[in-house]
Amino acid sequence: MSPPFSGGDTAGLEGPAPGSAVDLLRAAEDPPGAAGRADPGGPAEPGGRQPARGRARWRLPIATLGPAFLAAVAYVDPGNVATNLAAGSRFGTALLWVVVTASAVGILVQYLSCKLGLVSGLNLAEHCREVMPTPVRVAMWLQAEIVVVMTDLAEIVGGAIALHLLVGLPLGACEVVMVLAACVVLGGTVRGHGLFRPVVFASLGVVAVGFVYPALVSGVSAADIGAGLVPRVAGADSAYLAAGIVGATVMPHVVYLHSGLTTGVRSATGRGMRRLLQVSRAEVLLAMLLAGAVNSAVMLAATALTPAEGAGIEATHRAFGASLGTAVATLFAVALLASSFASTCVGVYSGQMIMQGFLDRSVSIWLRRAVSLLPALAVLLAGMDPTDALVLSQVVLSFGLPFALGPLIWFTARRAPMGEDRNATVTTAVAVVVLAAVVALNAFVLVSAW
Repeated sequence: MSPPFSGGDTAGLEGPAPGSAVDLLRAAEDPPGAAGRADPGGPAEPGGRQPARGRARWRLPIATLGPAFLAAVAYVDPGNVATNLAAGSRFGTALLWVVVTASAVGILVQYLSCKLGLVSGLNLAEHCREVMPTPVRVAMWLQAEIVVVMTDLAEIVGGAIALHLLVGLPLGACEVVMVLAACVVLGGTVRGHGLFRPVVFASLGVVAVGFVYPALVSGVSAADIGAGLVPRVAGADSAYLAAGIVGATVMPHVVYLHSGLTTGVRSATGRGMRRLLQVSRAEVLLAMLLAGAVNSAVMLAATALTPAEGAGIEATHRAFGASLGTAVATLFAVALLASSFASTCVGVYSGQMIMQGFLDRSVSIWLRRAVSLLPALAVLLAGMDPTDALVLSQVVLSFGLPFALGPLIWFTARRAPMGEDRNATVTTAVAVVVLAAVVALNAFVLVSAW
């Protein structure tokens, strides 16, 4: 895969890479009698040969590990860590049901986003650009950019905290290091292949191990886990954290991103599209279950902490070291760094896609990174607690979520862009209920704060 960006713009924003599920599906659905014959649509093997029909079939499930797992990275970013740590240390497992519910919502939302790109060939922002009046379109773009800035704030601050814990550098210097490292990954290649996806996928593996292991050794009981699955909100403070968990889990910028990662498959129709949608559903389910398990593990690990111990990420790191051992504390910091690093790369990618979709223009990734660094530095200069800033950024994301969900539901339910693959009535109804629930939660938080 080529770098996500070339020459500082969106020239590298491409459709499915060679060897993706799209190419392998085309190879797998040759007409009868074509087995062993080269397929022009399939990925080339070393030496210029194309894969045979039978070999493409068994390679298909492996090759589908792509767009949904890139989206899953954003579901386990430092904002998730901060909100889940705060919720677990203050309320135990009482908000575990919010994590589980938000993860289930994420499965539906990310599949709809994936389907929109696959079937229509356009991402969500591009659809908005086609049908919305200019003032509305610009307003939608501005609120989406606020979402991206809040996401960048969480990712950069979270990564800076992790670097500070591991190597002791000042937080400001750590933020600059995070920005520069992300740009290197986004623009770097090794032997003609981009670093973006390999680095992001490797980081996701580190995150899974680093956050799940502390939960396994924390000693939380099955009874407490069961009690945490009973829906309840105990006052304004828990509602505020619940909104943060929703915003951190179902992140608006990833709704835009996923639809863009799956565009460019217009040649797949009929039975081919049905098969591709089935594969995509399985990928989304697997990726979101992984993200949900990691988020649940972070909250469960935090239940072993007192509110004072879990008051911030640094305090949690010290508490893990004291109660679970230095190795667990170090693993936690490494996982936080990997989470931040991977999600900040995905954040830049989605930011470029949002601007290109709404405005049909782009900016240099260096400029975008420089701009996104300013809010993070402002947090430090203002003396705001970094963990509080992370939680606040996720609450803001919750308020931005309806602006992405509403158009997504509308477009995927219409025959015009989706044809026979538009949402079933039940799917649309469930999605509308989800949208209404998010709006109601946000309204409750506003009224409680007032």
